[in-house]
Amino acid sequence: MAKEKKSGKQLQIDKANASIVLIVSVAAVLTAFSLVAVKSLLSQQAFQGRVISQQKETLKIAEDDIEALKKLSASYDAFDNSSSNIIGGLASGTGLQDGPNSKIVLDALPSQYDFPALISSMENLLTSRGFKVKTLSGIDDIALAGSETQTKPVPVEIPFQLGVVGSFTSIQDLVGVLERSVRPISINNIKLSGSDNSLELTINAKTYYQPGKNLNVTTKVIK
Repeated sequence: MAKEKKSGKQLQIDKANASIVLIVSVAAVLTAFSLVAVKSLLSQQAFQGRVISQQKETLKIAEDDIEALKKLSASYDAFDNSSSNIIGGLASGTGLQDGPNSKIVLDALPSQYDFPALISSMENLLTSRGFKVKTLSGIDDIALAGSETQTKPVPVEIPFQLGVVGSFTSIQDLVGVLERSVRPISINNIKLSGSDNSLELTINAKTYYQPGKNLNVTTKVIK
């Protein structure tokens, strides 16, 4: 009888031990799962915090840009709707120095390379002042024709040569004509030959164009 009671107690102890092992195992699994879940939630919370922070920063930039756009638009309207342009011409006129300020600025420093257009405009400028154009040439650099926009554009030189024939008085006026040109012109050297009644003036000069500005809008991946 004593032996049977001992076996019964042993069975109870074994059953209790098994229950404890099961409980401890389940508790360990739940604890591990909880730790992983908490870590995941904390990581998600931190990520959402970074996203919200970036959204607020982006929204502030967008609001500032909208305000700047309104001011820029108002300034542009005042600049372009002036009755006279920045070089003394009429905004509504059709002369060489006429036209709205927006057109004057674009003509002064084009955003694209166009050598034929340069030669044509120079010829019109000279013939309108009564000069007899003898030479008007340069190198049409085709490689520049496909220039793309840049984030930090800078002026690019376009060299050219012109030769005119005229009287001494008209030749004197040529430099003034170039100074009044809408496009900026830098004279490298001047060669003068002939007599007072028929002088030939050759000028090596350069003008410029500037590629358009690329705003370089980018996206940012938040990690």
